[in-house]
Amino acid sequence: MREIELKAKTRDTGKKASADYRRAGLVPGVYYLKGEENANLLCHPLDLRDIVYTQMTRIVDLQLEGDNKKRLCVLKDVRFDPVTDKMTHFDLLGVVEGQKLNVEIPFKLTGQSIGVRNGGKMQHVLHKVKVTCLPKDLVESIEVDITNLKLGQSVAIKDLSGLEELEFGISTDTVICHVARPRVGGADDLDEETPETAEATAETEE
Repeated sequence: MREIELKAKTRDTGKKASADYRRAGLVPGVYYLKGEENANLLCHPLDLRDIVYTQMTRIVDLQLEGDNKKRLCVLKDVRFDPVTDKMTHFDLLGVVEGQKLNVEIPFKLTGQSIGVRNGGKMQHVLHKVKVTCLPKDLVESIEVDITNLKLGQSVAIKDLSGLEELEFGISTDTVICHVARPRVGGADDLDEETPETAEATAETEE
């Protein structure tokens, strides 16, 4: 998995200091790892953009000013102001090779469903899933190929392959996506693509 570099500075703690940082347009945060002392961080919001505003799960290479120690981590939590929607705080969880971690991984639908081309509607019902895995087995997203999904069919976690190293936090019978049949019309029997439907645009929610 590709690592994203994040440059940060150390900061003072306390409510007043945090408020001052936010007024200055900066975002306070914390890096923590079991067995180590927490590192109180300070970042510019633009430096956090590629880590926070993405559906992908990313490994972060934390570069702390004045310290050459390599710290790999994942974004564990981020908080926003309810009025301005600006970032107000972030948490980074340290990653140790050989030690399992708990993270959320998004599902990414790929392809154009036969059922959607035949008038159905793609319902993406499970967008993320909590998993436990080793850092070496961590993926940015789990791809779900919906190309052959027909009207009325669905894909559950158990239908996916190549995920043996991931321990899912929910039942593998849980449905990820489903092609709902149209409410009106005679598309129920159109499980095969026809010339009339070949040019229809697939409707998916990623």
